[in-house]
Amino acid sequence: MSRQPSASSPSHPPSHRSKTRRDRILTRPVLAWAAYDWGSAAFNAVITTFVFTVYLTSSSFGPKDETSSTLGLGLTIAGLVIALLAPVTGQRADRAGRGTFWLGVNTVLVVICSACLYFVRPDPAFLWLGVALVGLGNIFSEFAGVQYNAMLTRISTPATMGRISGIGWGSGYLGGIVLLALLVVGFINPEHGWFGVTKADGQNVRVAMLVAATWLAVSSIPLLVTVRDRGGAEGSTARPSRSGLAATYRALWRTITGLWRTNPHTLYFLMASAVFRDGLAGVFIFGGVIAAGTFGFSAGQVIVFGIVANIVAGIATISLGVLDDRLGSKNVIVASLTCMSLAGLGIFFFHDRGPTAFWILGLILCIFVGPAQSASRTFLARLIPEGHEGEVFGLYATTGRAVSFLAPMMFALAIELGRRTVAPGVDAQYWGILGIILVLLLGLALLLPVHPLQQRLSGDALGGHSAPDAEPSARP
Repeated sequence: MSRQPSASSPSHPPSHRSKTRRDRILTRPVLAWAAYDWGSAAFNAVITTFVFTVYLTSSSFGPKDETSSTLGLGLTIAGLVIALLAPVTGQRADRAGRGTFWLGVNTVLVVICSACLYFVRPDPAFLWLGVALVGLGNIFSEFAGVQYNAMLTRISTPATMGRISGIGWGSGYLGGIVLLALLVVGFINPEHGWFGVTKADGQNVRVAMLVAATWLAVSSIPLLVTVRDRGGAEGSTARPSRSGLAATYRALWRTITGLWRTNPHTLYFLMASAVFRDGLAGVFIFGGVIAAGTFGFSAGQVIVFGIVANIVAGIATISLGVLDDRLGSKNVIVASLTCMSLAGLGIFFFHDRGPTAFWILGLILCIFVGPAQSASRTFLARLIPEGHEGEVFGLYATTGRAVSFLAPMMFALAIELGRRTVAPGVDAQYWGILGIILVLLLGLALLLPVHPLQQRLSGDALGGHSAPDAEPSARP
């Protein structure tokens, strides 16, 4: 059984229901799906980026080089686990038709890991506990993300997929910043925070972790109760659990070889997107570094820029989702990567023009980073064979992890090249942006030959299972 082809037609035969759904973007399932992204940003923005990892690598836990190295080791191990297991966990959820169930399980585990960070006191004896909890939280967060992304095809049609993906991705940007602002004002910065919380014994950061855990838990409830599982083949959810891990990997290999036979462009896109997504991540990872080191931003100005940048990225992602549906995901990605590369070149050539230049060019970068990420998810969702959404989005996570070294490596190599080029004594940090641009352009070059399927394949075309079709649209 094949799905209908283009991005302008639904994935099932036209019906009054699908036409209404195409006209109504903000349905209850879509709002619940966006609310989950709003809440899940709590882990990424608060725990792994701005608050807890900064706390964990402070001098309270030991020498900064030692704490940073330990954190890096923990996250590396977590990344390897994600790369190895994300596709097979997605596949097993697909076969059982229990994506919502496993999304809930992994979300609960992320909430537990986040809440347990409260017990990480500012003492070297608690360093490994903190690293372990952050690493486990990363693993379960990525596994939840696989099921969350796979749900996009269930709450949208190809005609609305771009806008809905943009709403979800943009909500994540905005939710993370709203929570971060609340925590900074209420707990992190003041000597005496809300509810009498002080900085003594790291209470301000530790209580903030409880708030972040609660934020995620509450935000996830609407999605988990709104989008129901479809059920496994022949109504059974027990059969897939009897498959061993080796059998699951064999089935994964059959899917990959099936894709290679029937639609190699899906695999090409996985490779291309892995590269340019690492470049997109590099924009955020190293943006603050360049702002401070090259353009003279203070620590406070970097935080302010980060907040504004995420707000701009969120609004742009939501607003430009309509272009995804009208122009096609690939066109949005190509245009976004091109504009980002030009803005990056502007940062390189105007590195001596002060903070105003970075505010302008940096925010231009942020306008396009969200739409590129959202359209990448949409492009893949339109290609995935029916019944393999979790499995292929697991491969999406795996390929992303496999090349996550590219942007940091090219950033460092470009700076080293700059040192050998500029006059002695001149700071060459701004050359690092050229490394990020090169990664973006490499991803763009790999993307250009990729063409979307003219017809979405069923699971049978890959020699694997096909998801049940108990309902005509398989959408809530």
